[in-house]
Amino acid sequence: MGLKIVYPVCCGIDVHKTFVVACIASTNKGVTTYKRHRFSTYTKGLKELSQWLCENNCKDVCMESTGKYWIPVFNVLEDSCNITLAHPKYVKAIRGKKTDKKDAKWIADLFKHDLVAGSFMPPLAIRQLRDLMRYRFKLTNFTSSEKNRFQNSLTVSNIQLGNTVSDTFGKSSMNIIEKLLEDPTDTDFDIEPLIHGSMKDKIPELELAIDGVISPEQAGKIAVIKQHYDDLQARKADLEQLILSLAEPYTEEINLILTVPPFKNIFSAIAVVSEIGVNMDVFPTAKHLCSWAGLTPTNNESAGKKKSVRVSRAGVYIKPLLVQCATAVVKSDKHPEVRNRYLRLKKRRGHKRAIIAIARMLLTAIYHILKKKEPYNPDLYQKADVLPVNREITIEQAISLAKSQGFRIMETVT
Repeated sequence: MGLKIVYPVCCGIDVHKTFVVACIASTNKGVTTYKRHRFSTYTKGLKELSQWLCENNCKDVCMESTGKYWIPVFNVLEDSCNITLAHPKYVKAIRGKKTDKKDAKWIADLFKHDLVAGSFMPPLAIRQLRDLMRYRFKLTNFTSSEKNRFQNSLTVSNIQLGNTVSDTFGKSSMNIIEKLLEDPTDTDFDIEPLIHGSMKDKIPELELAIDGVISPEQAGKIAVIKQHYDDLQARKADLEQLILSLAEPYTEEINLILTVPPFKNIFSAIAVVSEIGVNMDVFPTAKHLCSWAGLTPTNNESAGKKKSVRVSRAGVYIKPLLVQCATAVVKSDKHPEVRNRYLRLKKRRGHKRAIIAIARMLLTAIYHILKKKEPYNPDLYQKADVLPVNREITIEQAISLAKSQGFRIMETVT
């Protein structure tokens, strides 16, 4: 019995930087015919591709997500076609039989049988918000790198302010550093006017901390780093204003996510919305969403043996965010429903697996919150942790439970 034809007329597109190769597969009475054409990736060429698809009555298109090159193609075809975007590993042709034309035909053949798993594509507004939030994440990384370089330069010059003050980038500390940069050879100046009144008891220690030698080269480097850091902070603030304006239509969903324990910063909630969207109907269950985010173990079994079941590499932006939130919330006693579950899992599976489980728990909660439009309710988890007073189980059920936990049932000898 042959595979069922799900898409009688479909197109497979092999995407490259300067051109795309499209192959339309038309199936009639079990016989498939192919039409191939090569188009430029300039806007004119992509519009010709859209017109060519319309002339051949092809509405269903499948293409691989190659770098960023698929985005212009997707933008042009989004309004006129139903596009399935596939990860390259799912549509890779057989080794030794790979050309651009054969790749497009291979994609079309897989797609006509509905054998390609499409990637999740949120609406355009969410994609634009996602792009800005990911750029904000990069700016945050750049800012952290500059702070580390700044601290390293102070350490090289034996300026040990980091050992005395809680924040090297605090107002008092920066006042001292700016004074040092005015004349690196002069470390004998009055510190008291530069610091906050609460730090007056630390003046003797601060005098020892700044007793270093800042070379002219290090002074120049510190000045450049500080200027770059200030510029990054200013650009990040401008970007955040733009993000907040784009996120206004999703205020209700953002406020619901902020009811989940670890989410206190509005940009953390916006980051979740930008990654998964606000319409949870695209994910059949919470398990599908967690799998998409890379928070579920993989299935890898052969010949009755289970191999590595590590979580996948998916969710490169949302997974670190959820893990960071989970790490923060398990340290707090204010949310026992989360902390108790973490401690139970940590005893059996260790810290890393327990944190992944808590991250999945948070994402599952977010899924139901957005789907039901209800705020986070900790009582639901606390009730689940309370064992029933009267518990009864039959012998058969007890045996089945023991077997499910890996116990081997032995017959007693009388």
